[in-house]
Amino acid sequence: MPGAISELQLPPAGHFLPNPRRPRPTSWVALTGFMGTGKSRVGWELARQLGLYFVDTDRLIERATGRSVSQIFAEQGEAAFRELELELVRRVTGADLLVVALGGGTFIQPACRQLLRARGPVVALEARPETVLARTRRSERPLLQTEDPLGTIERLMRERAGTYALADLRVSSEGRQSQEVARRIIAELWRWRRQAERAGRPPGVHR
Repeated sequence: MPGAISELQLPPAGHFLPNPRRPRPTSWVALTGFMGTGKSRVGWELARQLGLYFVDTDRLIERATGRSVSQIFAEQGEAAFRELELELVRRVTGADLLVVALGGGTFIQPACRQLLRARGPVVALEARPETVLARTRRSERPLLQTEDPLGTIERLMRERAGTYALADLRVSSEGRQSQEVARRIIAELWRWRRQAERAGRPPGVHR
Protein backbone atom coordinates (compact mmCIF):
# COMPACT_ATOMS: atom_id res chain seq x y z
CA MET A 1 0.00 0.00 0.00
CA PRO A 2 2.82 2.53 0.48
CA GLY A 3 3.16 2.41 -3.30
CA ALA A 4 -0.31 3.94 -3.57
CA ILE A 5 0.83 6.83 -1.36
CA SER A 6 3.66 7.66 -3.77
CA GLU A 7 1.14 8.06 -6.59
CA LEU A 8 -0.85 10.80 -4.85
CA GLN A 9 -0.66 14.24 -6.46
CA LEU A 10 0.87 16.86 -4.15
CA PRO A 11 0.00 19.70 -4.12
CA PRO A 12 -3.52 18.51 -5.00
CA ALA A 13 -5.30 19.69 -8.10
CA GLY A 14 -7.97 22.34 -7.58
CA HIS A 15 -8.85 23.83 -4.21
CA PHE A 16 -7.33 27.27 -3.64
CA LEU A 17 -4.75 28.48 -6.13
CA PRO A 18 -1.83 29.88 -4.13
CA ASN A 19 -0.73 33.42 -4.89
CA PRO A 20 3.09 33.46 -4.60
CA ARG A 21 3.07 37.24 -3.99
CA ARG A 22 0.59 37.16 -1.09
CA PRO A 23 2.29 38.09 2.20
CA ARG A 24 2.09 35.11 4.52
CA PRO A 25 4.09 34.01 7.57
CA THR A 26 4.81 30.59 6.07
CA SER A 27 4.15 28.64 2.88
CA TRP A 28 3.73 25.34 4.76
CA VAL A 29 2.12 24.49 8.09
CA ALA A 30 0.81 21.33 9.76
CA LEU A 31 -1.98 21.08 12.31
CA THR A 32 -1.77 18.42 15.01
CA GLY A 33 -3.81 17.74 18.13
CA PHE A 34 -6.23 15.22 19.53
CA MET A 35 -9.14 13.98 17.43
CA GLY A 36 -12.06 16.37 17.45
CA THR A 37 -10.00 19.51 18.06
CA GLY A 38 -10.95 20.84 14.61
CA LYS A 39 -7.83 20.13 12.54
CA SER A 40 -9.68 19.49 9.27
CA ARG A 41 -12.25 22.25 9.65
CA VAL A 42 -9.72 24.84 10.84
CA GLY A 43 -7.13 23.62 8.34
CA TRP A 44 -9.47 24.24 5.41
CA GLU A 45 -10.20 27.76 6.65
CA LEU A 46 -6.53 28.42 7.37
CA ALA A 47 -5.63 27.40 3.81
CA ARG A 48 -8.29 29.76 2.48
CA GLN A 49 -6.98 32.69 4.50
CA LEU A 50 -3.34 31.99 3.66
CA GLY A 51 -4.00 31.20 0.00
CA LEU A 52 -2.50 27.70 0.22
CA TYR A 53 -3.59 24.19 -0.72
CA PHE A 54 -5.26 22.07 1.97
CA VAL A 55 -4.70 18.34 2.55
CA ASP A 56 -5.99 16.00 5.25
CA THR A 57 -3.66 13.03 5.81
CA ASP A 58 -6.43 10.62 6.85
CA ARG A 59 -8.44 11.48 3.73
CA LEU A 60 -5.36 11.09 1.52
CA ILE A 61 -4.71 7.63 2.97
CA GLU A 62 -8.32 6.67 2.34
CA ARG A 63 -8.08 7.94 -1.23
CA ALA A 64 -4.86 6.05 -1.88
CA THR A 65 -6.04 2.74 -0.40
CA GLY A 66 -9.74 2.78 -1.19
CA ARG A 67 -10.45 1.96 2.47
CA SER A 68 -11.56 4.05 5.42
CA VAL A 69 -9.23 4.54 8.36
CA SER A 70 -11.56 2.36 10.45
CA GLN A 71 -11.35 -0.43 7.86
CA ILE A 72 -7.55 -0.29 7.75
CA PHE A 73 -7.39 -0.54 11.56
CA ALA A 74 -9.87 -3.43 11.62
CA GLU A 75 -8.51 -5.40 8.67
CA GLN A 76 -4.76 -4.77 8.86
CA GLY A 77 -4.10 -3.35 12.30
CA GLU A 78 -2.64 -0.11 13.60
CA ALA A 79 0.94 -1.00 12.55
CA ALA A 80 -0.09 -1.13 8.89
CA PHE A 81 -1.86 2.20 9.17
CA ARG A 82 1.16 3.84 10.82
CA GLU A 83 3.36 2.60 7.96
CA LEU A 84 1.07 4.32 5.46
CA GLU A 85 1.02 7.41 7.64
CA LEU A 86 4.80 7.64 7.78
CA GLU A 87 5.08 7.29 4.01
CA LEU A 88 2.55 10.07 3.56
CA VAL A 89 4.34 12.35 6.05
CA ARG A 90 7.50 11.91 3.98
CA ARG A 91 5.51 13.10 0.96
CA VAL A 92 3.82 16.12 2.53
CA THR A 93 6.97 17.37 4.27
CA GLY A 94 8.69 17.36 0.90
CA ALA A 95 5.98 19.51 -0.70
CA ASP A 96 5.24 23.22 -0.36
CA LEU A 97 2.25 25.58 -0.43
CA LEU A 98 0.32 23.29 1.91
CA VAL A 99 -1.77 23.39 5.05
CA VAL A 100 -1.68 19.81 6.36
CA ALA A 101 -4.27 18.44 8.80
CA LEU A 102 -2.67 15.47 10.55
CA GLY A 103 -4.38 12.48 12.09
CA GLY A 104 -4.64 12.63 15.87
CA GLY A 105 -1.87 10.06 16.37
CA THR A 106 0.50 11.17 13.60
CA PHE A 107 2.60 13.60 15.65
CA ILE A 108 2.79 11.00 18.44
CA GLN A 109 4.85 8.68 16.22
CA PRO A 110 8.57 9.55 16.70
CA ALA A 111 9.55 9.11 13.05
CA CYS A 112 6.66 11.29 11.84
CA ARG A 113 7.31 13.88 14.54
CA GLN A 114 10.97 14.21 13.58
CA LEU A 115 10.07 14.87 9.95
CA LEU A 116 7.30 17.32 10.84
CA ARG A 117 9.34 19.33 13.34
CA ALA A 118 12.25 19.55 10.89
CA ARG A 119 9.88 20.91 8.22
CA GLY A 120 7.76 23.05 10.52
CA PRO A 121 5.90 24.92 11.70
CA VAL A 122 3.53 22.58 13.52
CA VAL A 123 0.49 24.00 15.34
CA ALA A 124 -1.27 21.94 18.02
CA LEU A 125 -5.00 22.57 18.39
CA GLU A 126 -6.52 22.06 21.83
CA ALA A 127 -10.03 21.50 23.22
CA ARG A 128 -11.59 20.10 26.41
CA PRO A 129 -12.31 16.33 26.61
CA GLU A 130 -16.06 16.98 26.79
CA THR A 131 -15.87 19.08 23.62
CA VAL A 132 -13.91 16.38 21.84
CA LEU A 133 -16.52 13.77 22.79
CA ALA A 134 -19.38 15.98 21.62
CA ARG A 135 -17.65 16.49 18.27
CA THR A 136 -16.79 12.81 17.72
CA ARG A 137 -19.59 10.83 19.39
CA ARG A 138 -21.26 10.00 16.05
CA SER A 139 -18.03 9.01 14.30
CA GLU A 140 -16.48 5.57 13.95
CA ARG A 141 -13.11 6.49 15.44
CA PRO A 142 -11.37 3.18 16.25
CA LEU A 143 -9.91 4.45 19.53
CA LEU A 144 -13.35 5.47 20.84
CA GLN A 145 -15.08 2.12 20.40
CA THR A 146 -15.12 1.55 24.17
CA GLU A 147 -17.70 1.47 26.97
CA ASP A 148 -16.32 4.72 28.40
CA PRO A 149 -15.32 6.99 25.50
CA LEU A 150 -14.94 10.09 27.69
CA GLY A 151 -12.61 8.22 30.05
CA THR A 152 -10.63 7.00 27.04
CA ILE A 153 -10.36 10.55 25.69
CA GLU A 154 -9.19 11.89 29.06
CA ARG A 155 -6.58 9.15 29.43
CA LEU A 156 -5.22 9.52 25.91
CA MET A 157 -5.09 13.30 26.18
CA ARG A 158 -3.06 13.02 29.38
CA GLU A 159 -0.70 10.53 27.74
CA ARG A 160 -0.22 12.68 24.64
CA ALA A 161 -0.07 16.12 26.26
CA GLY A 162 3.72 16.17 26.56
CA THR A 163 4.17 15.23 22.91
CA TYR A 164 1.68 17.76 21.57
CA ALA A 165 3.54 20.37 23.63
CA LEU A 166 6.52 19.85 21.29
CA ALA A 167 4.63 21.63 18.51
CA ASP A 168 5.85 25.10 17.58
CA LEU A 169 2.55 26.69 18.60
CA ARG A 170 -0.52 25.73 20.61
CA VAL A 171 -3.92 27.28 19.92
CA SER A 172 -7.27 26.52 21.54
CA SER A 173 -10.30 25.83 19.34
CA GLU A 174 -12.62 25.78 22.34
CA GLY A 175 -15.77 27.85 21.78
CA ARG A 176 -14.46 29.48 18.59
CA GLN A 177 -15.55 29.41 14.97
CA SER A 178 -13.03 28.04 12.50
CA GLN A 179 -12.51 31.50 10.96
CA GLU A 180 -11.52 32.95 14.32
CA VAL A 181 -9.19 30.05 15.12
CA ALA A 182 -7.52 30.43 11.71
CA ARG A 183 -6.98 34.16 12.28
CA ARG A 184 -5.46 33.43 15.68
CA ILE A 185 -3.11 30.85 14.14
CA ILE A 186 -1.98 33.33 11.47
CA ALA A 187 -1.23 35.96 14.12
CA GLU A 188 0.77 33.42 16.11
CA LEU A 189 2.61 32.30 12.97
CA TRP A 190 3.74 35.86 12.28
CA ARG A 191 5.13 36.06 15.83
CA TRP A 192 6.78 32.66 15.41
CA ARG A 193 8.43 33.81 12.17
CA ARG A 194 9.76 37.02 13.69
CA GLN A 195 11.22 35.09 16.62
CA ALA A 196 12.91 32.62 14.28
CA GLU A 197 14.38 35.45 12.23
CA ARG A 198 15.67 37.22 15.35
CA ALA A 199 17.28 33.96 16.46
CA GLY A 200 19.10 33.83 13.12
CA ARG A 201 17.65 30.51 11.95
CA PRO A 202 15.35 29.68 9.04
CA PRO A 203 11.75 29.13 10.19
CA GLY A 204 11.09 25.45 10.82
CA VAL A 205 14.67 24.56 11.77
CA HIS A 206 14.88 23.35 15.37
CA ARG A 207 18.11 23.55 17.31
